[in-house]
Amino acid sequence: MQKSFQIGSKTFVLDQAKAEAAFAAKKVINGRETMTFNLLPLKYQWAYELYRKMKANHWEPEDIPMGKDIEQWRDTAHVTEVERWIIRMGIGYFSAAEGIVGDNIQHVTRELVTAPELKLVLGRHAHEENIHADSLLYMIASLGINPHECEAMFEDIPTIVRKNEFVTRTSHSLRRDLDLTKSENKRLLAKNCFVFGQCMEGTQFYGLFGMVLSLYRQNKFPGIGQMFRYTLRDESNHIEVFRNLFMDLVDENREIWTPEFKEELRQTMLEAITLEKEFIRDCLPVNAVGLRLEDFLTYIDYIADRRLEGCGLALLNPGVKNPLPWLAEMMDIKKEQNFFEGRVTEYQKSSALAGTNDADL
Repeated sequence: MQKSFQIGSKTFVLDQAKAEAAFAAKKVINGRETMTFNLLPLKYQWAYELYRKMKANHWEPEDIPMGKDIEQWRDTAHVTEVERWIIRMGIGYFSAAEGIVGDNIQHVTRELVTAPELKLVLGRHAHEENIHADSLLYMIASLGINPHECEAMFEDIPTIVRKNEFVTRTSHSLRRDLDLTKSENKRLLAKNCFVFGQCMEGTQFYGLFGMVLSLYRQNKFPGIGQMFRYTLRDESNHIEVFRNLFMDLVDENREIWTPEFKEELRQTMLEAITLEKEFIRDCLPVNAVGLRLEDFLTYIDYIADRRLEGCGLALLNPGVKNPLPWLAEMMDIKKEQNFFEGRVTEYQKSSALAGTNDADL
């Protein structure tokens, strides 16, 4: 069907059939090649909705006061070395990990997807990783930590090195010319989405999130705790971005969804949680007030199974219970987008609260 517009002496003809064919050619990968960043009409509605949600939750590290944290960092009488070590490990690990995630988005995932709305939300995702990295620099500068110590931590602490190698090898395997019409390369990209979204951001980040928030719950390091809460809210959206991307990629390329590939992903998650448990033992070498090692180890099993279930994969530890019920209110996957109170509403832009109907786009 064609529609024409007569403007003065000129006639403009719009070919709806051609536009519909272009829409049908939108795919996660191997989609229509275009030189324009034409978002409309949206095919992956979830990507645009998540983009709007992420944009509305913008925050800046410098808006969070660090005076109390600085005071507590210097107070050797009331803050233990174990508690300070948790903060050091958090800053040391995440100062590397956030950059690894952002680099993979920009130089792997965003380069390979073809639908513009997917590129849009991934661009926002990468931007938020920059904010998280910036927040860690802000923590380091505020506490007066030698930045070379952080460099040494992710270069010299074996459990951090192994976690970083686990994800970077998945990323580096895609940094070459790939024929994404081949099933083996489609599986590589699907695995990359699973590793970064479900294994790394979705599971391996949660041990330290829990420890830092447990200190925050005890009124220790409130500024750092607040930044970790903001970061956690962002991560819940990042997990959904990569989960949806993974699921749509599989749905459009059903030949890769074999029993062998499903088991490979389960074993990849098993490797991720094994590495994370080793890391948690380094973060919490002795139990501290409100912190028990075994609780955090079990919590990783619990979170990992939630991620597997969300991707339609069999659980590794069926029946495992959440050993930290107080965390359910602060960071549990079903609550993590709702637990945020107080300042989060200040960061919500008015347009995001107006209740516009995205389904009409």
